[in-house]
Amino acid sequence: MGGLKMKVAVVGATGLVGSKMLQVLAERNFPVTELIPVASEKSVGKEVEFKGKKYKVVSMTDAIAAKPAVAIFSAGGGTSLEWAPKFAEAGITVIDNSSAWRMDPAKPLIVPEINADILTANDKIIANPNCSTIQMVVALNPLYKKYGIKRIVVSTYQSVTGTGVKAVEQLRGERVKEVKGESSDYPMAYKYPIDLNVIPQIDVFLDNGYTKEEMKMVNETCKIMRDNSIRVTATAVRIPVMGGHSEAVNVEFVKDFDLDEVKALLQSSPGVVVVDDTTRQQYPMPMDAHEKDDVFVGRLRRDESQPNTLNMWVVSDNLRKGAATNAVQIAEYLHSKGLLG
Repeated sequence: MGGLKMKVAVVGATGLVGSKMLQVLAERNFPVTELIPVASEKSVGKEVEFKGKKYKVVSMTDAIAAKPAVAIFSAGGGTSLEWAPKFAEAGITVIDNSSAWRMDPAKPLIVPEINADILTANDKIIANPNCSTIQMVVALNPLYKKYGIKRIVVSTYQSVTGTGVKAVEQLRGERVKEVKGESSDYPMAYKYPIDLNVIPQIDVFLDNGYTKEEMKMVNETCKIMRDNSIRVTATAVRIPVMGGHSEAVNVEFVKDFDLDEVKALLQSSPGVVVVDDTTRQQYPMPMDAHEKDDVFVGRLRRDESQPNTLNMWVVSDNLRKGAATNAVQIAEYLHSKGLLG
């Protein structure tokens, strides 16, 4: 398969994540011979740009007929449930960014640095994990391999870009109103103002009092790490930041650790950058992770309240490694192993 080029469909090409996928495909020079941008019926006929060329958005049916080798979906769970199987039946490998297939036991849930080795040519629907889960497991995996993990307590500080364009417009509108005193028309993506505020709810509440987002982190972590004994509890919070999710992670290991060794393990891990120099007030922040593919880790310190436990601060660009880049990396892995087409 080596240098073979290929047709690639991006489903949801006009959305926030879809356009980021086009950008990442171009930046990483994925071998696209023909791009097939796909979106909802109302967007058909619009144009998107890819590597200096304009491409017309087509319908789902036309995209399947074009027989791409791979279709990267970021069009919501309902669309994925309806259309991913139709693409798969036509022999097209689907990499899906929604939550539709993540916990389906028959579908692999992949973070390439951790578990791409389970993929085969028969996997026609591959799930991309939740953005918050991805950055956390990328940071934890090298430590899990060395020390084992008993329990994770995570609190997230998540950007409005995780909600979508409407939320970005709400934050911008509120900020203009606050700074200039001008009341412009802007949509309300949230029930409450987000600027100068923090909303401790991401997605809907479930019967157990947790939100869907929080339970995604619990369930997906165990599936990706291939270890159902890891206990996870999460609180997911939306903050008025435009790009990049942050997480305070408290992790209890099975074995004790040495802090210098923890730093060394993280520094040598693919996709991880350690920013941790408290003497110079250096630690990861969303503004530094913006438009980067790495997961940044800092504030590494021992939890003094109980043994074998570490506190860490994890930051990543949620539209890139948290979504688009991870999906493209899955496609790159499949391509390199000759598993596409």
